[in-house]
Amino acid sequence: QVQLVESGGGLVQAGGSLRLSCAASGRTFSDYAMGWFRQAPGKEREFVAAIRWTEGITYYAKSVKGRFTCSRNNAKNTVDLQMNSLKPEDTAVYYCAASQYYGSSAENEYDYWGQGTQVTVSS
Repeated sequence: QVQLVESGGGLVQAGGSLRLSCAASGRTFSDYAMGWFRQAPGKEREFVAAIRWTEGITYYAKSVKGRFTCSRNNAKNTVDLQMNSLKPEDTAVYYCAASQYYGSSAENEYDYWGQGTQVTVSS
């Protein structure tokens, strides 16, 4: 069982940066792929980024590629999402999730979810 807690959300102006962190419990963190998803009001939850447990291979949604960077530190049981060049359309609640599989963009792959952290980007 994995418990996840996100942090680092907040208010930032367009063009600015935020770094989200996800702290995971347990002693088998390295066995999980980790994903980031987000959900804006009135919209479905969408995939943002994922990082596999193998060699830190990452995958990004087209909307954030080149602006966001996902990284993990298995020793510290953390995964981060560095968000640069933020846009108003990035405004959403961001969720960290853990998968026992490979880290795809499909949210139903993920078994554990954090509580979410709000990111608001103003113009």
